[in-house]
Amino acid sequence: MKKRFLIIIALAAIVVFSGYTNSTFETDKREKSRIFEGDFMNLFVTHGHCSTPFSGKINSLQVITSKGKDQGNPLENMKLSFALDPDSFKVCRGGADLNKRIKKPGIFVNDEKDKITFKSTNVYTMGIDWYQVNGIMSIKGVEKEVKLFVSGIRDTNETYPSFLILEGRVNLFDWGIDYDKIITGVSSNISTKWMHFNMRIKVS
Repeated sequence: MKKRFLIIIALAAIVVFSGYTNSTFETDKREKSRIFEGDFMNLFVTHGHCSTPFSGKINSLQVITSKGKDQGNPLENMKLSFALDPDSFKVCRGGADLNKRIKKPGIFVNDEKDKITFKSTNVYTMGIDWYQVNGIMSIKGVEKEVKLFVSGIRDTNETYPSFLILEGRVNLFDWGIDYDKIITGVSSNISTKWMHFNMRIKVS
């Protein structure tokens, strides 16, 4: 009787363990793959007391994620890259003349028609659904290190953001771009020329 009792206990333990491993495997296997969509980026360049707002078309947006350590920061291991086409820039105000000047060779467009690209190198979690994304940005084929910020937006009952907000700014002088001189013919006596940008990325 004692032998039979021990055999039954051993068989039960095997069944329970087998069921646990199968359940864990199925959960990981059913991990949802998500689609990230972003069509346009909003930008503006500050110069003096005003700014020039414009937008551009995004090509090849890629966000790669893996399972996070906790639900509070599901994107902590993300990899992010995109390409922005400067030939698609369109000013929000200022008319056709300004729209033509902002695509003038020497600002964001070179002879090779290189796109503005970004590829992340590492990510730091700043808070709940808030990340600093460091990476390499290329403008006219010249690469510089930059840092962007990504915020995940979700309802209180959601475990994953329904969309992301990407934002940041770069100093155009780091790329040797004197925006005012090319646009207006007059160079401003300042040490920075900020270009700000943001983009809404839909998650589905």
